[in-house]
Amino acid sequence: MNVRNVLKITGLSSLVLISLGIGLYALIMWEGSSAREDAPALEANVAQWLLHYTVPTDFRTMKNPLDVGSGSAEVEAGHTVYTQKCEICHAYDGGGKTEIGSGEYPRPPDLRSAAVQRMSDGELFYHLKNGIRHTGMPAWTLPDRKLWELSAYLRHLPRIAPLSPEMVAQQLPPTGGAHYVGSAACKDCHTEIYDRWQKTRMANVVRDPRVHPEAIIPDLSKPDPLLTFTKDDIALVYGSKWKQRYFKRVGDDYFVLPAQWDVTHKLWRPYFVKNGSDWWAPLYPPDNMQRPTGPLCDGCHSVNYDIDTMKVTEWNVGCERCHGPGSDHVEHPDKPNIVNPAKLNYVQASDTCIQCHSQGQPLSNPIKGKYYDWPVGFHMGKQLVDFWRLEDHKLGELSFTHFPDGTAHKNRMQGNDFVQSLMYTRGVTCFSCHDAHGTDNDAMLIKPVKEICSTCHGPNTQNGPHAPTLEAHTHHIAGSAGSECVACHMPKIEQTIADVNVRAHTFRFITPAESEAMKIPNACNLCHTDKTTAWATEALKGWGDRSPWRVAQSAPPQAERHEVNN
Repeated sequence: MNVRNVLKITGLSSLVLISLGIGLYALIMWEGSSAREDAPALEANVAQWLLHYTVPTDFRTMKNPLDVGSGSAEVEAGHTVYTQKCEICHAYDGGGKTEIGSGEYPRPPDLRSAAVQRMSDGELFYHLKNGIRHTGMPAWTLPDRKLWELSAYLRHLPRIAPLSPEMVAQQLPPTGGAHYVGSAACKDCHTEIYDRWQKTRMANVVRDPRVHPEAIIPDLSKPDPLLTFTKDDIALVYGSKWKQRYFKRVGDDYFVLPAQWDVTHKLWRPYFVKNGSDWWAPLYPPDNMQRPTGPLCDGCHSVNYDIDTMKVTEWNVGCERCHGPGSDHVEHPDKPNIVNPAKLNYVQASDTCIQCHSQGQPLSNPIKGKYYDWPVGFHMGKQLVDFWRLEDHKLGELSFTHFPDGTAHKNRMQGNDFVQSLMYTRGVTCFSCHDAHGTDNDAMLIKPVKEICSTCHGPNTQNGPHAPTLEAHTHHIAGSAGSECVACHMPKIEQTIADVNVRAHTFRFITPAESEAMKIPNACNLCHTDKTTAWATEALKGWGDRSPWRVAQSAPPQAERHEVNN
């Protein structure tokens, strides 16, 4: 090669380099240091290519060594890690539409997208372990097992709320041709979950004393004026935690006997629903033996209650109560032909529980001449709103079901509470906190009550509380009852029997002033029973980190009360 050619090539190379340099300089000056613009398509595609090929081959071929099946303990553990580490940028559903995520450059990817889901198990693990340079993705210093759990959960991210009926239909697997097979059919493939579920109250809410004589808690041989029946009259036993009721069989239906056992106080109490204490009471004769449990109870205490035959696939809250009819899945377990509530959007997911944990009425009532107190015709795979409406309430009025501010007044209204909460509107679901398959914690919480709220909340975090320490927020000693989040945000004010109450699920702090104005119990005076609401209000005024407007004034019984609360 002669000198002239060398000079020509050198000149051309220099020109290309200078042009690239000028182009790069112009791009940098044009874009500046701003993170507001989205990455150009070329940059995004090159980054995606590099993301794949910079992962060592040994990692790319790795398989997740854990149980990655939907609902497995490992996936649930990964959900916990995701909530703690990832949700702040990627959002609860992986979509990345958060305040932080929307302001990063490059944007956090939609973790449900094809590009991410195409990644192998090993690639996901590698990126979680080592992070991704020049992005907001950190390298997590977590044990490898936790990273595998997290990567397993990323395969099961929930979907966002649908925007149209067509999108709703797309999110639910087809179950029209499937039939019910019973929970035992799930045992072989989901042994660990099945074994946990069997020990829960969900699986044992209704029991046959002939099969389970130990189910009857009180000693029926001890006389009591209210005890007008014998063990031989009892066909089914209902409940075991707060109260226990007894069903007598007459023909093909069951009827509630007139005494119930108060488990807490260990005594008999009468059972009869009076007019004005439930919407259906005046529509049935004032006689327990003319009020069948089929229309009033059994649809929620069983799987696949048939209103024509009065037969069930199984008693209790079995697998198909929450997952829909399972015959197709049993026959083809490797296909997405069963409803998985964990993959539904937050509305449909919570409806899994709201179908029974709410007070309401079917949209059409009576049905075939009978009034029903459960969503007849609904099963998972359908839309609850097409079958069920929640109990109405007029703000400012005290009713049997609601306090004047709209908080539920009695048990089994967790759904009525929850749908009006800020938690619900932010995409939290019932099983963000509870595991219906069973845990060792009270109320089937996924963590002990002292720890559950800190899964998402912590001092000076985006989700609050906005205080340097938890004690600074609660103004109570660490470890005391008053320092528990649920003590103030979930007070026990909803009656289940006599003076035994369960926790509210609005997560709203009810001020002592509201107690004065609207006769709603508040958390302060539930603990400080020797003090007045005036004392509690003055105490709150002394908390410098609280708005004096928030704690000193009662929320008006109008829709704008939410402005006061927020």
